[in-house]
Formats: sequence, C-alpha cells, structure tokens
Amino acid sequence: MGGRTPIADARVRRLVEWFETLTPQTLPQVQDLYAPGTRFKDPFNDVEGPQAVGRIFEHMFRTVQEPRFVVHEALVQGDDCFLTWDFLFRFQGGSQSLQRVRGASHLKFDAQGRVALHRDYWDAAEELYEKLPLLGSLMRWLRRRLAA
Repeated sequence: MGGRTPIADARVRRLVEWFETLTPQTLPQVQDLYAPGTRFKDPFNDVEGPQAVGRIFEHMFRTVQEPRFVVHEALVQGDDCFLTWDFLFRFQGGSQSLQRVRGASHLKFDAQGRVALHRDYWDAAEELYEKLPLLGSLMRWLRRRLAA
C-alpha cells in the first residue's frame, strides 16, 4: 500500500487491499465487499449489484494489459470514504508504454461494512482519450483551442 498513512478503518483497509492486489482470481471477492444493491458509476458505466461491478473488472482484465490500482489517500468520515488513486495499465496490442489514469472514488458503506455506493471521478478526455493515437491528437488540439 505504498508510502501512505496506514488506513485505520477496517472496511476501507480491506477494500483498498483488494483493489491494489486485484487479479482475475480475486474478483469473486466482490460479492463480500459490495452490498447486494450497490450502485457503481464511472464515466462509462452505471450499474447495480456486485455481479455487475465484477463484470466491469472482468472487462478491464480482457481489454488492457497489466492493470493495477495504486491508492494514494483515503479520507473517511462515518460511512463515507473518498479515495484518490492511479490506475496503471498498458494498451492491448498498441503502445507498450505504461499508461496512468488519475482519479478519485466516493464510497458509501452499509451497516454491514459493504460498499453500497461506488462513484468514480476521472477525466476521460484528459486521462484516456488524449492517449489514443488518432483521437489524442484531436483532443489535444481541441483543448488548446478552447483554453482561455
């Protein structure tokens, strides 16, 4: 878990450890970590239930190489948690350079300590689209044109 301050909240510590060591073999643990009616939303997905959350991570393992999360900060207040993280990966069949997406997650835990809400915030244009060969050139051009 890097050089960050140890996480005192057991619910958050367990979840962060799962994220940072996530593999296709550990995906079934999503059933223990996420509540039955959990909602997960990010720039590309809006799903309910741990099975649907698991499918998002399954898709991640099929579409990118060497995916992993590094959590930098965890702020907890009651049943709410805010994480900042990096998602590291390599594109399939494309450039083999390591890619980084910087983001944050808002989590809400239920009474049993499972995730009831997981909302990811990250800039798809800056963090992903600009890294794609053809689309990246267009996105960087648009950003320059629209900048104040």
